[in-house]
Amino acid sequence: MIRTVGIVTKPQETKAAQMLRWLIPWLRKRGKKVCVENGLARGAASCNKKMMAARADLIISLGGDGTLLNIAPLVERPEVPILGVNMGGLGFITEVAVDEFESVLSKTLDGDYEVEKRMTLEVQVRGKKGRHKFRVLNDVVIAKGARSRIIDLETYVGDDYLCTYRADGLIISTPTGSTAYSLAAAGPILEPTLGAIVLAPICPHTLTNRPIVVPSNAAIRVTLRSFGDTVILIPDGQQGVRLNNGDKVEARDYGLPVSLIKLPSRSYYDILRQKLKWGER
Repeated sequence: MIRTVGIVTKPQETKAAQMLRWLIPWLRKRGKKVCVENGLARGAASCNKKMMAARADLIISLGGDGTLLNIAPLVERPEVPILGVNMGGLGFITEVAVDEFESVLSKTLDGDYEVEKRMTLEVQVRGKKGRHKFRVLNDVVIAKGARSRIIDLETYVGDDYLCTYRADGLIISTPTGSTAYSLAAAGPILEPTLGAIVLAPICPHTLTNRPIVVPSNAAIRVTLRSFGDTVILIPDGQQGVRLNNGDKVEARDYGLPVSLIKLPSRSYYDILRQKLKWGER
């Protein structure tokens, strides 16, 4: 049963602020406790994202894909659904439109909803300056700085040596992230419920270095083999960490999926056709 609803949004998003003004009273009228990210609304409990991820029975994301990516990796309970409302641009994972939001939310509160379980990745960085750990829903990107030269990335899939990419970087993506940065790097589009990991090099020097899809139970191990260059690891487009020569990055299935509310009236192929302008029937 949904008793507590958490809401995340962009502080500067005018449309979202307007929506909060009716949404919070609407939820409270239905007997729901409402938790809104710090300082974003009156009439609701204030909490940070970690508290919300731990306490809410339903999380509503008002914004674009980036807003949802801010909260999703913090939710460690697969039974907690996330309802993404698209108030941004392309919006592959925030599939509910503003004009259908109230109807979808009413059904969700009544228990009439479907979810898709989306794979997440655990990413660990081991380097001379310490260790870092991330969970990502879309992807982790290893990228050179604007003025850096091409970088070398020694890459293993499990214990098997794959290659040493000479490129501007490397994208390690989930199926959900296959329509994000990986798509721009000529990566394949995967159905989001598949168990797989995509490796997509960014502008590789060797033209035969193509994106590759590996099983979800594979551990991806990448070692930076470049001196003196600015190289950044960026998880899900969030604040990244700098890598140094010899630093190791390991990515594998996190083991806990994220549950995104899905509209039964809209298939993944409908979303692809609409978002990528493939035309109508």
